[in-house]
Amino acid sequence: MELLPLWIALAVVIVIVAVIALVWISQRRRLVRLGDNADRAWGEVRGGIERRAELVPRLLEAVRTPASHENRAFEQAETAIADSLSAASPADASAVENRVQGAIRGLFSVAEGYPALQTDADFLALQKQLVDEENAIQSARRFYNGAARELGTAVRTFPSNVVARSMGEHEREFFEVADRAAIAEPPRVQF
Repeated sequence: MELLPLWIALAVVIVIVAVIALVWISQRRRLVRLGDNADRAWGEVRGGIERRAELVPRLLEAVRTPASHENRAFEQAETAIADSLSAASPADASAVENRVQGAIRGLFSVAEGYPALQTDADFLALQKQLVDEENAIQSARRFYNGAARELGTAVRTFPSNVVARSMGEHEREFFEVADRAAIAEPPRVQF
């Protein structure tokens, strides 16, 4: 008869250990999924930035032909795009994004002074592609920030914070832009 309480105690311990193991495994899987989502979303942002960087030199050439004396605007655009490509983290990309938007707006301001560009089909097509890419970057940025927010919440709350510490999982930086008005609407020119 004395063995019965021992078996009950052993069963209780086994159940507790099993519950802890299941919680640990489920939280680990959740954190891995959230981390993968954030990484994949950041990859989408980087892809958009790279596609935009491929468009801007073509746009520069279209504007440079009639406006070859506007070197400052061209240099600013080239430098900002190069810096956006070398940004290694969301914080770095955030710091550069305002300059990129300003440089693109400056480039379009220069283009406004040249009526031949107003009817150039290639220029207008490049402008539309750039607007589409800016929209895609904004969408990817929102998705990434949502994924980073969800991961950050999981990393800070119990019990997943205990698991996150053991895995080395951490919060991701947000891809924010200091001047929200600069990205509220993609760059466009009214001819």
